[in-house]
Amino acid sequence: MDKLVNSVANKRRIENVESCFRGGIQLWQPGRVLVGEGVLVKMCRKKAKPRQFFLFNDLMVYGNILFSKKKFYNHRIIPLEEVRLENLADDGESKNGWIIKTRVKSFAVYAATPVEKTEWMQHIERCVQDLIKKGKVAATEHAAVWVPDSEAENCMCCYSTRFSIVQRRHHCRACGNVVCGSCSTHNLPIKGISKRPVRVCKTCYEKSVAESPCQKATSHMVTATPVAPVQNNDSSESDEEDLKTDGRSREDIYAPPTFYGGENSSSPKSN
Repeated sequence: MDKLVNSVANKRRIENVESCFRGGIQLWQPGRVLVGEGVLVKMCRKKAKPRQFFLFNDLMVYGNILFSKKKFYNHRIIPLEEVRLENLADDGESKNGWIIKTRVKSFAVYAATPVEKTEWMQHIERCVQDLIKKGKVAATEHAAVWVPDSEAENCMCCYSTRFSIVQRRHHCRACGNVVCGSCSTHNLPIKGISKRPVRVCKTCYEKSVAESPCQKATSHMVTATPVAPVQNNDSSESDEEDLKTDGRSREDIYAPPTFYGGENSSSPKSN
């Protein structure tokens, strides 16, 4: 990777990534290396969707895919020192997955094959460890992984409320469970994740207050009014925006990832 730091090829690749994001994005800076890129299936709030991922030696960037113009949009930038990976065992059709945990947002992703999963995880872990060795401080708190809407027909707190067009789903920011409005009337700041009070379920609120009574003074009530979900902004990433393939084949969408390791790369696959 060291040989790529000041290389013309590396700079050209990063500038190409910048140009692919609709609206522009500034990524190039001295010392930054594009380690790899490819498509991973990300578990979003409602279902799994393909997302384009770019791994740098200090960042991970991903975005929605607009294939008609070979463009990406709605990008997210994750500092790698915040990242912690957790393996996911294969479960039915959900295979080759792992969890990417960060301070602000945590989610599951899936690769096309076991080999690609191993490649991604090894490269990410190596970049994270290199940053820690250079003095970056690893995050100690990580956001909860949200349970997908499809896995909860009833509130996961009271178990009695059945979700419908008038009974909206909400996510507890502390545990990630899907809960009803009546079971999520409190907001609390979450240590290491959000200084601003965010929605939490009744169970997490009561647990937090029991452990730290002063939390009760900083909590806020929110109105639990069942309304039709015309616009659901409970997620930080719009789930309505899907990729547009314009007739491109599945092979084009799920092309194997590319990793740029140079001569000394220990990757099983490098360019």
